[in-house]
Amino acid sequence: MNHPPAVEPLRLRRIPMLAAALCFAAGILLAQHWQPTRLLVLAAALLVVLSAVALVRAPSIAIVPALALWAVVGCWCTQIEPPITEHPVLLTYADGVNRNVRGHIVSIRLLPPRTADADEPQLQPWQIEPGGWEVDTQPPTQSIDLDISAVEDMTPDVDTMRPLNGGVRVLLTGSPLPLRCGEGVEVPLRLRVPDTYRDAGAFSYASQLRTEGIDLTATAKSSRVTQLTNAAPTLRCRLYAVQTWAADRLDHFLTSRANATLPVSLRLNREDSAMLSAMLFGNRTLLSSDLRDAFQRTGTFHLFVVSGLHIALLATALFWLLRRLRLGEGPAVLIAILLTATYALLTGFGVPAQRALLMTSIYLISLWLDRQANALNALGFAATIVLALDPRALAAASFQMTFLVIVAIAGIASPILQRTIAPYVRSLKLLHVFAIDAFIHPQLAQFRVGVRMACTLCGSLLGHHFRQLPVWALRLIFYLLEAFVVSLAAELCLVLPMAIYFHRATLFALPLNLLNIPLLAALLCAAVLMFCASLISSWLAILPAAATALLLHIMRFTVMHLQRAPLADLRMPAPPASGIAIAGVLIALSCFLLFERRRALVLAGSLLVLFVPAVVAYPAAPLLHPDMLEITALDVGQGDSLLAVSPTGSTMLIDAGGPTGRPTSTASGWDIGEQVVAPYLWSRRIRRLDVIVLTHAHSDHMGGMPAVLHDLRPRELWLSIDPGDSPSFRALLAQAAQLHIAVRHLHAGDAMPWGGTQISVLAPEAAYRNPGVPSNDDSLVLRIDYGRASVQLEGDAQVASEDDMLTNHRLAPVTLLKVGHHGSKTSTYQEFLNAIKPQEAVISVGRHNTFGHPRAEVLERLEDAHVKTYRTDRHGAETFLLTHDGHITAFSAAPPD
Repeated sequence: MNHPPAVEPLRLRRIPMLAAALCFAAGILLAQHWQPTRLLVLAAALLVVLSAVALVRAPSIAIVPALALWAVVGCWCTQIEPPITEHPVLLTYADGVNRNVRGHIVSIRLLPPRTADADEPQLQPWQIEPGGWEVDTQPPTQSIDLDISAVEDMTPDVDTMRPLNGGVRVLLTGSPLPLRCGEGVEVPLRLRVPDTYRDAGAFSYASQLRTEGIDLTATAKSSRVTQLTNAAPTLRCRLYAVQTWAADRLDHFLTSRANATLPVSLRLNREDSAMLSAMLFGNRTLLSSDLRDAFQRTGTFHLFVVSGLHIALLATALFWLLRRLRLGEGPAVLIAILLTATYALLTGFGVPAQRALLMTSIYLISLWLDRQANALNALGFAATIVLALDPRALAAASFQMTFLVIVAIAGIASPILQRTIAPYVRSLKLLHVFAIDAFIHPQLAQFRVGVRMACTLCGSLLGHHFRQLPVWALRLIFYLLEAFVVSLAAELCLVLPMAIYFHRATLFALPLNLLNIPLLAALLCAAVLMFCASLISSWLAILPAAATALLLHIMRFTVMHLQRAPLADLRMPAPPASGIAIAGVLIALSCFLLFERRRALVLAGSLLVLFVPAVVAYPAAPLLHPDMLEITALDVGQGDSLLAVSPTGSTMLIDAGGPTGRPTSTASGWDIGEQVVAPYLWSRRIRRLDVIVLTHAHSDHMGGMPAVLHDLRPRELWLSIDPGDSPSFRALLAQAAQLHIAVRHLHAGDAMPWGGTQISVLAPEAAYRNPGVPSNDDSLVLRIDYGRASVQLEGDAQVASEDDMLTNHRLAPVTLLKVGHHGSKTSTYQEFLNAIKPQEAVISVGRHNTFGHPRAEVLERLEDAHVKTYRTDRHGAETFLLTHDGHITAFSAAPPD
């Protein structure tokens, strides 16, 4: 009784379920590479026998076969898990033909209004395939998911509706329709397979849609939707109806007179409503791109993701409140779980919310049933159940981050706090009971005496009502210190998944989360109170609404201002496998040592976790091909982006892809530079580019460039001529100036050495004048010579530019040609091809594009010239390696399916 409570060392007997969960996860990983079904049955039977025998004969080692059995069970669960349902027959109808589709609505989302970019490209009539009425320049206003029941099957003789199953996501343009979940609709659609960019590291939108039950996508005008009879609403529709009702109630208060009477700083506005919808109900579609970017750059976007943080905060607050109301521990746990589950239903009950609710419930129940329950063991129990129900969850970033956060709090922060702050927090209780001083550590007894003296002094100076002021101040200080330790531990552990999945190092995440997480706890309570009060009267909700608005404004103000700091958002490649393993070992070893009794070991554990960011951020060598000239044509759909790497390792990116005839990246919310081009470069462990080249200012070449400039900070930006009226181009120049990137304007005749090669500019001529708007003939055409090997990069140069190169004798035979303008008939004509005589060629082109690229006549010319031609629409990214003696090797750079 003379010492503070010791932290019990972390031994296997204290955390058997955590060990079981780790073995179960190891079995899942093993099953992804090796699936010996018969051997698993034999191994399971043998391990059951060994466990039983060991339990009787040698209990001390019985844990070994038992844990091995958990690994076998993990393998078995992975093998018997049903695959994601696919509908191959439905995919055959994604053939570009307009056909009627019938189905029931399972999800509806209103999309935020969008303003098109000033120089957004528009498709001309001759560029649109037959049935082009479906292509609409208007921004979408609604997104609906259809559970397909029938698709029109057209033959030369008859059209019939063929019963089929599957899902399609439809973007509707025009005035929003009063649609309801579960309602049957029929609409003419041109079904499309979702874009898949076959580049290493690229985000797979198609894979994400498949996990949501969506096989195809389409666009239609809302006026063409025919509403049919309603079906019985499914559970999913009922959950959606509840979520929609809750969001509508918030929106109703926003437009109420009560809200209008509040001062601006305490009044909820549209942006506040979007933030509340995201924080409370998980609806992030209304968030503006600026707000999204700001919270992502500062490492606080998790505030908008209804998952472990929100569920745990609400459950903890409810449990604390119910205990304060002197409710028994058991009823308090059950009521807290019930109310938290109700909140999870309001959010739509997505998979992250389900996992978080399950893990939080198990932890609360374990504390109720066993007062000495170890948080790490409860985590292991919850993780085992989650993985048994869904083995794929192991690969989900949300599961891994939730797991790491709990490990950080229970395994790192908790033992540190138990040895430092927690004894003093406990000693502040029952200060009026002097007898306690005799049974605690002398330092704590002396601390209690000092606090009593301070309370007496405050009472005599400030009055009896302020007697407890020292206690309040100390509790606040201890609370802030606890929050700092917990946040620091969590941020140190989250450095690893942030680098792997998001390629971010957010230096301001710690101070912002120290501020925002307590604000979020208060915000959730105020917002829930406002919501409940608004159900009775908007005037009754005015005070909690004012508090909610103030908290939201503080949160947004701090994030929006700090995100402008130069070091607010550092981007990095994911660490190599060795770095991930070392970081994992450091975290595990730190947890183990912090529970030891020897001070030296505890100090070592505290220091080890501090090395995790250094290990994660350590700059591993880029994955390059020494002494070779590399050209990689990335798969960016109907656009261009090529990576050139010199024999000495200098890097150059030529164009950065982007949308064609559709909203640009920033306007649409999808950024090909951020989600395709930069991730590919990071997969090669490239941290910074030496040169980035913009051939010309069309969106399919420039759309992803702002993100690449921000993420990889190239040293130089090479351009051709001023494209005239192009606000996006001017914005790019302003961004380059802000990032201190040197800008070079080049024209035909310029030449420079580059990383052991020689670069020559072939077009445009110095006398060339732009017609006033961006044009294909603005394209900067480059030739790279490396010994006897050479490459010609055409951009979108057309016949006029090719004629100029031919007339001015700038052409010579090349080893590799990047075919101009995606294989259009306006480029690569016969005389030009005769002059350069390429051995191999690559065409950057999108699958299912509406332009007919590459044109058959261009492919015939290349075939007649005996040019081996590669296409990104068929095989994804393609890499070409050229040696000094003129040899060329080509291989696919696309990741395995």
